[in-house]
Amino acid sequence: MSKLRLHLADPQLARPLHPPMPLGRHLVETGAIRNKDLVHALDLQQHVDAPLGEILIAEGLASSRDVLECLAAQHNTQLVDLRDDPPQPGLDLHLPPKLCLEYRAVAWMDMGGVLLVATSRPELFDKLRQALGEHAPTILPIVASEQQIQDAITNTYGLELAHKAATRVPAIFSCRTWDVTSRIRTLWALAIMSFILACVIIAPLWSFTVAALFAFITLLMTSTLKAAALWSQITHKVPDAPVPFTANHSLNFRLPRVSIMVPLLKEREIASALIARLTKLTYPKALLDVVLVLEESDAITRTTLARTALPSWVSVITVPAANSLTTKPRALNYALDFCKGSIIGIWDAEDAPEPDQLERVVDRFRKAPENVACLQGILDYYNPRANWLSRCFTIEYATWWRVLLPGVARMGLVIPLGGTTLFFRRNILEKLSGWDAHNVTEDADLGVRLARAGYVTELLPTVTYEEANCRLWPWIRQRSRWLKGFLITWCVHMRDPRQLLRDLGWCRFIGIQTMLLATVAQFFCAPLLWSFWIAMFGLPHPVPQTLGNVAMWSMVSVFILSYTLNLGMSLMAVSGKEHRHLMWWVFTTPFYYPLGALAAFKGLQEFVASPFFWDKTEHGVTSATEYPQNLIVEGPQIAPVSPRMSELETPGIEVCDSLPHLEQRSPVKQQFPQGAVGAK
Repeated sequence: MSKLRLHLADPQLARPLHPPMPLGRHLVETGAIRNKDLVHALDLQQHVDAPLGEILIAEGLASSRDVLECLAAQHNTQLVDLRDDPPQPGLDLHLPPKLCLEYRAVAWMDMGGVLLVATSRPELFDKLRQALGEHAPTILPIVASEQQIQDAITNTYGLELAHKAATRVPAIFSCRTWDVTSRIRTLWALAIMSFILACVIIAPLWSFTVAALFAFITLLMTSTLKAAALWSQITHKVPDAPVPFTANHSLNFRLPRVSIMVPLLKEREIASALIARLTKLTYPKALLDVVLVLEESDAITRTTLARTALPSWVSVITVPAANSLTTKPRALNYALDFCKGSIIGIWDAEDAPEPDQLERVVDRFRKAPENVACLQGILDYYNPRANWLSRCFTIEYATWWRVLLPGVARMGLVIPLGGTTLFFRRNILEKLSGWDAHNVTEDADLGVRLARAGYVTELLPTVTYEEANCRLWPWIRQRSRWLKGFLITWCVHMRDPRQLLRDLGWCRFIGIQTMLLATVAQFFCAPLLWSFWIAMFGLPHPVPQTLGNVAMWSMVSVFILSYTLNLGMSLMAVSGKEHRHLMWWVFTTPFYYPLGALAAFKGLQEFVASPFFWDKTEHGVTSATEYPQNLIVEGPQIAPVSPRMSELETPGIEVCDSLPHLEQRSPVKQQFPQGAVGAK
């Protein structure tokens, strides 16, 4: 190692005497690849926006070590292992983290005033020199693997980047300014509860009537929105299943890189199944950047990944434990800076996306106006037959994704985003500062901020299959987090109602009140609405004694119409071939929705006591045999690997040689017109 350092310390020795030989020629001359493999990769590079080395690795034509060694030879430098010889401490002031992330580099060693910089992209080194300016020290490159560069950046700048991730969104659009440690919140809650109790004691009939009126008004708001969405869907019916991409749908433009972030937390079994499902994707693997995001304190997931062989297009980002906050949006903010793509996507750990999903995303972004910042895919569930709860859950979300949200989008209202199958133009996502790290429904909040900034979210007819929650207590925990997050999002954006109105206009402003406040209120007020059943059976009810029979029966009529509307929307949502087996189960959903009242009161308690607490949903409960047949990966499975890795790889990160080369190459060929690939 000492000879290596002395050699690199002399800038004259480090400069090439002749123009560098192309990387492909280096690989051919060293015997790492065949000439026809190079021709294939060069042809493919005309259509995909990726470096040649990454194409060769993704296509299974070259190993990562061979590519790194030839990159080092091409740039007249050396290949180093940053685990055996980590960066020298105290060099973080020489390179700001922003440039390290942009140019995939980290300061390695100071050799008498010459700064040796490790990089996985030495072809970008001249741009790094220019970005540092005239007064920067002399810098020379050495080559290291991409994963080791990422780990070194985390080790050097992790705490700084983690703090930035927690405070990325401006304070005016964040709930982080709430003082959750103060007793004032608890005192306010006790004062409100005492006032309500006093009203009930002093004027019980009028107290009940006022509460029933609030429940009725919010019921009227949500029912009006549902009826409008249903009418829009009936009059503008679209095909339930999109036509799959074929040779006639070839993407004949230069494809961009797509980064997909997959947050993981305490996942024991999901990693290998996740990789198997993502391998089914037909988007060119050289352009696929899957980033598995895990917390530093999550030893369970780290152990799981150490036993799993990961393909070259999958990397792992560990989020430092800078404080007690360990939320999904904080992890996404941190990992965003490490992503390579111009399109950023989000999938959950248990997701099974349709194989051509990324082609649809890329194609739509290319054709859509520039103000279309986000594409939201459709969520469905692969285990609806697990039990009654999973059937009702699937019915509820089929109604949400296939009837309500399409109608909301068609009417131009604000779409509260889902937490997965989201795709963003990266420049716009960064302009909006990513996600609010403290909001437990960061997706819904981001949807509102996109709309306030003048951007558009479109629904994309592509499906991702998830695991429906099929156990009662986990269902309540998950639903309580969603309801708490909706309430937090409403409070944040209603800090200045007049500004919100100016940003959105009257229609979308009222839509926000309905989608966030009225939806949450309906779960809280469900027991009040159920009391209308008493009046229908002729039993005494407080409302006729205060407002009269006309008001009472008006409320009852709207209540009955609302129930009928819910059933009609659900029947329409499951009328397609894939969900038709659920139609009779729709009539049991009146016994399902009352469970939301329990979740609402749990969410309200957490809203007061622990608004930032993230109640994680457990994955992997349902057997993989429940997956749709078109999403089951056939052929060799990804085998566990020994925790002892090769010298140039990080533990748990290894090129997955068990995947057949043909499986990795053939989907790419299907993307382009015949003759475009391998034509030379």
